[in-house]
Amino acid sequence: MIKLLVVEDDRVIQKLISTRLKQDGYSVLLASDGQEALDLLSSTQVDLVITDLMMPHLDGLGLIKALRAANYNLPILIVSAKGQLEDLEDGFELGADDYMVKPLVLKELSLRVKALLRRAQINADHQIRIGSLVLDEESYSLINGKSQLTFPKKEFQVLYHLLGQPNKIFTRLDLLDAIWGMEEDYDERLIDACIKKIRQKIAAYPLIQVQTVRGVGYKAIINEDSND
Repeated sequence: MIKLLVVEDDRVIQKLISTRLKQDGYSVLLASDGQEALDLLSSTQVDLVITDLMMPHLDGLGLIKALRAANYNLPILIVSAKGQLEDLEDGFELGADDYMVKPLVLKELSLRVKALLRRAQINADHQIRIGSLVLDEESYSLINGKSQLTFPKKEFQVLYHLLGQPNKIFTRLDLLDAIWGMEEDYDERLIDACIKKIRQKIAAYPLIQVQTVRGVGYKAIINEDSND
């Protein structure tokens, strides 16, 4: 069963959201602030996070920043009473995938959650499924039917990070922070070398591609017209 984490300090709204999501067939975990969410995630895998912004201890923006820095590729949906453009910009720049302004329309919430899960192609087994291809996080492998291509850990994490959000542009620094950690001091050319190796390995699978965005970084492309 797909597992969602709702991070909300208002108990009434928290219950409202969790009840709706359970009715939609999801397993739901609850946290009252960002730090509690991080504590939960240290021992439990989830498939999507829904978070408020204004919370005690660690707010929603702090949570999003911490998750992306720790290489959590799962979709993040912000639900907040703060609907100003600068609030949306802050959330998206830190790595949120979608944003809803309170008061919530529960039907819309259901649709957005479903769309985010579909877009990321993430299921309860922590795999990204793209056509006949499966990117398996447990084995660091790209699976196509009975064939399996296993990657070194860092190469797989870069590819998984890119394909987790197709068409999103990541700078070299974004990828270094997400995969190697912000505390490490690496040359950005490490990413270029890693991407080169990934491209060589996925060349046989035209369904997926890693494109260079000149002067910016990289993005993953899904070629819908491909037969693979």
